[in-house]
Amino acid sequence: MQVSDVAAIVTGGASGLGGATAAMLAARGARVTIFDRDAAAGTAHAAAIGGRAAAVDVTEDDAIAAALAEAEAAHGVARILVNCAGIAPAIKTVGKENVPHPLDAFRRAIEINLIGSFAVIARFAARLAGADPIGEERGVIVNTASVAAYDGQIGQAAYAASKGGVVGMTLPVARDLAQHRIRVMTIAPGIFLTPMLMGLPQAAQDSLGTQVPHPSRLGQPEEYAALVEAIVTNPMLNGETIRLDGAIRMAPR
Repeated sequence: MQVSDVAAIVTGGASGLGGATAAMLAARGARVTIFDRDAAAGTAHAAAIGGRAAAVDVTEDDAIAAALAEAEAAHGVARILVNCAGIAPAIKTVGKENVPHPLDAFRRAIEINLIGSFAVIARFAARLAGADPIGEERGVIVNTASVAAYDGQIGQAAYAASKGGVVGMTLPVARDLAQHRIRVMTIAPGIFLTPMLMGLPQAAQDSLGTQVPHPSRLGQPEEYAALVEAIVTNPMLNGETIRLDGAIRMAPR
């Protein structure tokens, strides 16, 4: 699958990993539609890269279906999907004064990070399955997990569970969609310079970066986007999760 002259969808594409991926795809000639809950940020970034945006909450089936239909009407059937929408709550299983983890917060992480990713995958793939193949495949799906799926830290029970689910569904979904010639891959990033980390003091950012064996710094969103491009253009990459983390293995805290 080549990036040039195909339609692409990036969820969470207004900023961070998704923003860099949307920009990379557009720069390589793809017709990009950004799905993001932040309508203003999505519209601004889409305008900057020459794409289009749709206000989408990945927990709402109707919104996903409508946005996919609108994207297809504007750009043709999408061949590339990159799922970057997600949240990262930090709540201990038992908090101060022995208060248990709120179940609504746990459910929210699963709903957005895991179920939301799957909802977009299934609806995207259903539309793509009826399209003509390009060479030996129809399209590619890239999901975003996290090293927390393997090395979840204190306070990351909900986040790690949601991302572990993304890792766990990668192979079975790839097997499901093999008959339709659609590949499915997942990237598990380490510590990257996303908007959440950019809000930390520089000293804190530097401290986090030194935890990475090599290179000893925070990852750049453009490096995530570069791996997306490599996955899209290499037809033998399928059904696997790739850690993109500078060899870090997270400590408990």
